[in-house]
Amino acid sequence: MVPVLMTLFNHIRRYTLWLVMALVLNVQAAPIRDITNVYGDRTNQLIGYGLVVGLDGSGDKSQVKFTSQSVRNMVEQFGVQLGEKSNPKLKNVAAVSVIATVNSHAGTGQTLDVTVASLGDAKSLRGGTLLLTQLKGVDGNVYAVAQGNVIVGGYNYTGADGSSITQNTPTAGRIPNGATLEREVYQEVNSDHVIKLQLKKPNYKTALNISKSINSTFGDGVAKAMSKGEVQVSGPKDTEDRVMFMSMVEVLDIDEGKEAPRIILNSRTGTIVMSSNVTVSEAAVSQGGITVTIQEDQYVSQPNNIGGFNQAGNTEVIQDSKLNIDQKTSNTMIWPAGTNLQEVVDAINRVGATPDELMSILQALDEVGALSGELVVI
Repeated sequence: MVPVLMTLFNHIRRYTLWLVMALVLNVQAAPIRDITNVYGDRTNQLIGYGLVVGLDGSGDKSQVKFTSQSVRNMVEQFGVQLGEKSNPKLKNVAAVSVIATVNSHAGTGQTLDVTVASLGDAKSLRGGTLLLTQLKGVDGNVYAVAQGNVIVGGYNYTGADGSSITQNTPTAGRIPNGATLEREVYQEVNSDHVIKLQLKKPNYKTALNISKSINSTFGDGVAKAMSKGEVQVSGPKDTEDRVMFMSMVEVLDIDEGKEAPRIILNSRTGTIVMSSNVTVSEAAVSQGGITVTIQEDQYVSQPNNIGGFNQAGNTEVIQDSKLNIDQKTSNTMIWPAGTNLQEVVDAINRVGATPDELMSILQALDEVGALSGELVVI
């Protein structure tokens, strides 16, 4: 009995030490669960092809051949024989894609939310019901089956004169808990005591801090940083002990390493997003431009019997071109080394530069190596 109590006491003391260490960490630190993924803990995509029935005349039209073919195949499974030349009109049926996402640790019998979207030219899935549909994984195996009433957030109504009104997207909907998992997709990873932590934002300093924090809490040699994107952790061999161990590891607070400063330029919208620690080395920028405006006017010349401009006696159209050149005053701006990029942008905006001109200036500063951060154009 005494050894059991001593073992329990040691566990409590170690757990208390871990709590004290967690409380004294920097408040700006992030828990391991927020900055890493455990290798193997992932989601898997499932997809299927099905039919939505019960539509009020808003289904696929007759030119969508695969819808009628799918209905023929389905009814033949129930003993209904259709002639080869029969062409059923299926205004109340729509062919749809059915997709779902399943966690790798979900068990058989659990339900999944399903998204349904039209594949043909159906106008709306509102009021429809999805028939039993198999959902397959990337390996071709069936993992779930889906069926149920489709909930559509949009609508489409057409009047007798052809006018219509549409709200949101009526050709896509959801079935909450509409699929049942029939087969587990769990992959045998981390079945041994080695657990891989994958950093969401690979960083050498962050990986080293994770390793040091785990080792200082659970003992030397428990964790080892393999690269800036992966830390390997040696956990208990017993499954339940390993689960308890990971529940303690994932809440350890870690000081993240500083990311390289970045400037994001969206060339389509003119949006500029930058980190707070981007600076500019000493540089001078001169921004100017020439605007050329050409205005074309026309006027009619009438014939003059006595004489004058038009001696030919014919009515003519005369072109009158006016050319105007406007040269913008060029302003030169000089910034000392270490200037924050926000100050640079504010100065450029004060002289009335457009977003395109601002992006050109930032790209020029990056070309000459004056920006301390990475410039990304999307």
